[in-house]
Amino acid sequence: MKFDLENGYVVKADGEMLVGGEFVVFKDSMKNWEPPYENKKLSESEVQEIIHQVKQSTNENTVQISFE
Repeated sequence: MKFDLENGYVVKADGEMLVGGEFVVFKDSMKNWEPPYENKKLSESEVQEIIHQVKQSTNENTVQISFE
């Protein structure tokens, strides 16, 4: 799954779709930004901010995303 932060930064994360329409994202896979920022590692605070933004943007009509 890719998360586009709309500021030019994109991060790709591994995960899997579960029965019932929930997608689990493996937050340990969120290590580097996508090009052109691939040499910049994500900090723990950046990962937590992405998780916060994703949780705010989901609702009952969207795929439910959880982070492990």
